[in-house]
Amino acid sequence: MSSESYENLSNDVEMSFSEHVEEFRQRLFFSLLMFLIISLGCFYFLNSVVEIVKTPAVGVKFFQFAPGEYFFTSIKLVFYCGLILSSPIFIYQILLFLVPGMTYQEQKVLIPILLISYVLFGLGLIFSYKVLIPSALKFFLQYGANVVDPLWSFEQYFEFFSFLAFTCGLGFQIPIVQLILCLTNVVTPKKLVSSWRYVVLGSTVLAAVLTPTVDPLTQLFLSIAFLGLYFTGYLLSVLLKGGVN
Repeated sequence: MSSESYENLSNDVEMSFSEHVEEFRQRLFFSLLMFLIISLGCFYFLNSVVEIVKTPAVGVKFFQFAPGEYFFTSIKLVFYCGLILSSPIFIYQILLFLVPGMTYQEQKVLIPILLISYVLFGLGLIFSYKVLIPSALKFFLQYGANVVDPLWSFEQYFEFFSFLAFTCGLGFQIPIVQLILCLTNVVTPKKLVSSWRYVVLGSTVLAAVLTPTVDPLTQLFLSIAFLGLYFTGYLLSVLLKGGVN
């Protein structure tokens, strides 16, 4: 099917404003319902979810230092897990709502960007869980190990865990920002690659700011990840623009 016929097919049926509102309401209701169901599922398997979160903190014993601390922290944990696991449904419903009113060229750009953004966010969470968080925790546990015992508040640990995870997930959106800047002609792929010296400096500074430790190894891992993401964004921009200009 040609792009012209596909575009005509996408715009074949026109809906009134009230019909758009009703469709949006139904899709939002369905997405929220799935979020609630998934969150309840996470709550049912709460102990398993908590064990996954606790895994990087090897050798640490957790306490709750106030009545209900663990309960309210577990509610936040269930909320975050439900939000992450149901996000593909939200994205899919957004696409179903937006695509019929878009041209073929707009669909070619928006759909891949949304999918790549979601994949990058997931990779950021995995990177933080496998590399960044264990490295940071190892530093904290080794520092003063002969002076204090590692007895931590689960609430404070979860705040530390979620901050690093979501910050890393957002940091992995660097290629998406580059793609948008190239699409809007704010920058060109040639400009992106010519600024590599500033990128190296910026990634080092950004890693130092985002890493909650002075451990150089943790900062190095994050800096290398940011550099890899930047040049990935450059390659995607070259493919999108059809060459280096």
